[in-house]
Amino acid sequence: MDADSFLKKHKLSSGSKVELISKGETFSGVLIPSLSPETVQLKLSSGYNAGFKLSEITSIKGFGEIKKEKTELKIIQKKGLPKILVLHTGGTIASKVDYSLGGVTASFAPEDLIALVPEITELAEIEAKQISNIMSEDMTFNYYKKISKELFEAMQKKYKGIIVAHGTDTLAYSSAAMSFAVENAGMPVLFVGSQRSPDRPSTDAAENLLNAVYFISKTDFAGIAICMHETISDGNAVILSGTKTRKMHTSRRDAFKPINDIPIARVNYHKNLIEYLKNNYSKKSNKKTELKNKFEEKIALMKLRPNLLPEEIDFYRKQKYKGLILEGTGMGHAPSNVKENLSNYEALKKLINSGTIVVMTSQCIYGRVYSEVYTNLRRLAEIGVIFAEDMLPETAFIKLSWCLGNNPKKAKEIFLQNIAGEFNERTPYEFKVE
Repeated sequence: MDADSFLKKHKLSSGSKVELISKGETFSGVLIPSLSPETVQLKLSSGYNAGFKLSEITSIKGFGEIKKEKTELKIIQKKGLPKILVLHTGGTIASKVDYSLGGVTASFAPEDLIALVPEITELAEIEAKQISNIMSEDMTFNYYKKISKELFEAMQKKYKGIIVAHGTDTLAYSSAAMSFAVENAGMPVLFVGSQRSPDRPSTDAAENLLNAVYFISKTDFAGIAICMHETISDGNAVILSGTKTRKMHTSRRDAFKPINDIPIARVNYHKNLIEYLKNNYSKKSNKKTELKNKFEEKIALMKLRPNLLPEEIDFYRKQKYKGLILEGTGMGHAPSNVKENLSNYEALKKLINSGTIVVMTSQCIYGRVYSEVYTNLRRLAEIGVIFAEDMLPETAFIKLSWCLGNNPKKAKEIFLQNIAGEFNERTPYEFKVE
């Protein structure tokens, strides 16, 4: 008997609430599609999925079905509070379990996102708008244009600030993109995500959102930043630079860390705490907010490694890429020195001579690249490789695309300018390495 026949026999299907006994232990959960015909799959109350072999199940009972109909939520707002706009793009922070698929999908309406944390209506008057409904790995430059346009238009209105609800996987790419695309942001814009989905007891969605609203309602900060958990425990969140932050863990709540930088502020709504850790954080100014949201598509990010082949580099020349970010080893090294690798050096030279801008970053994450320490680094600089100081590879990728998209003739010159705090002139040794 296979899983489908087994469930049919017991008048059960995906979405049924069940209790089963396997190997003498009792488990409760909701049936989701099986991964194999020999197993029954449950989503447990913990939020995790578990599989059980049919041959080991001694009892299974149903207790009804998960309600799939949408519940209309009426949110009562208090007038006179600061107005905050929540832009919904999708991702784990705005997701629900789809029992027909057995996983989490980006399917919350904006009203559901607000209802997740009712306390925020005590801090601000919330408006919400859904501008996309995708997981963050599906982000493209076209979505960046859409998000930046929404931000720019919102900045012409009387909001205290904006929250962008976003999936965590590429959240740092998007925050970097907005840091360049929306110049002189006149209010706080916080990208907020969740490492744990709202169906799990350990979700961080509510805490991150609550701390973001609290910070915006009280702060004089203006600019693009990220708000996520500081530690694995509940409570503190940190406000992080939009251009110097990286997701450093696949699932921990404190996955987002400042790289070659420190947080802008520490926030804890429950303790009425906002502790500024940077004295020179950006504030609202009289500078005009400008929208510069063009991005060049033909940009690539390439990790350098042992046994690199010249035809890999040649691909970008033959396909007429406009820019290439290299993740070099150490201080910006490339396999291009000994006899076996000289063809890589020649391939890079041809690529640069063809008009492609080539930028060197480091895959070390912390620290910076230098073009003058070793002879092989100087050889790369001599053929036109640009060394990107202590810029993150992901930020360099976004920035080069933005430079080429908005001013291709001066892209190289603009790339070397510090536009949104994306690099430090010097990298202090005391920055904490996680």
